[in-house]
Amino acid sequence: MTNSTRRHTNQQELQVTQAMQQARKRTRRHAAGIFLLGVCCALVLGSTAVPSNVFAQAASAAVYPDKSVTMVVNFGPGGVTDLMSRELARGMETELGKQIIVFNRPGALGTLGPTYVAKQAPDGYTLAVVSASGVTITPHLMDVSDDLKDLQYVAGFGINRYGLVVRADSPYKTLDDLIAKSKGEKSVFFGSPSTPNSLILFDLGAKSKGKFELIAYKSGPDATLALMSGQVEVIAPNPPEVMGHIQTGSLRLLASASSERWPEFPDVPTMKESGFDVGIDSWVGIAVPKGTPQAVMDKIEKSIKTAVADPELQKSFLSLGAIPSFMPGRDYTVYLANESKTMAAKIAAAAIPRIK
Repeated sequence: MTNSTRRHTNQQELQVTQAMQQARKRTRRHAAGIFLLGVCCALVLGSTAVPSNVFAQAASAAVYPDKSVTMVVNFGPGGVTDLMSRELARGMETELGKQIIVFNRPGALGTLGPTYVAKQAPDGYTLAVVSASGVTITPHLMDVSDDLKDLQYVAGFGINRYGLVVRADSPYKTLDDLIAKSKGEKSVFFGSPSTPNSLILFDLGAKSKGKFELIAYKSGPDATLALMSGQVEVIAPNPPEVMGHIQTGSLRLLASASSERWPEFPDVPTMKESGFDVGIDSWVGIAVPKGTPQAVMDKIEKSIKTAVADPELQKSFLSLGAIPSFMPGRDYTVYLANESKTMAAKIAAAAIPRIK
């Protein structure tokens, strides 16, 4: 064997030896890693058991949504809440990238739909439209399902407005005129289709020492018709029910019954500005079943915030007589709890009996 051949052979043997040593080192490091991982797992599992669904929830939240989402509206089709919800759904679809299917489940003063949603899987694929009145007013007037407590609030997305309206030929030109009449021998009769509308007049009576008596109607348009035909003297409607009649001069807005003036009639004061701390801001929000992963709720909340910021949605809401407004889920939850206490006091002061 020549010298050059021996040198070449020695180099090959050296390379093989080095490769074998490196392989043994990698094997030892890999084994040590496996051992340490095993120790860590043993320590974790020995002290705190990891829920079996944690990883599944994390995985589902990462891809949410991967199919269509259902939104359950708590009032019938065609009403302000329904139309607001459908506009919101269209805006949310853009952010989420999936279709939102809207269907109505009215009943039990707006609590039937949310009760249904509370029983669904907590995966973010079934959303409840929840009117604040269903949480802050209805439970003080009638027995409601305990399932309502199994909801988590994602966000508030809009506010329904109210106002005090009389006929254009009414002798009541101001709120003071109406109060003066209510303090006479006879009560002032008002029409109302729901509890929030009624509470405005009952609360006004309690704070002004006036007398207001309710005549109940099935819907807002029915109450408006009753006002125009002279069956009642005043109503506390939402804007869409009376806007056209006010603009044509057959009805007159006495005062805004919400915290802000109606933008269509900026010269008409609120009831509070007129000297009476009376009014209702009826928020509408979105809720999901309790136990929905926070990451999924965050995505839904973000889509609501984005939708409410859209100029087209804002224009649509205003045309419906609603105020487009966003409130984060945590704040909305606190607001509902505080508002429930406020409404309980108002209902007690107005001596409104519970519904059997």
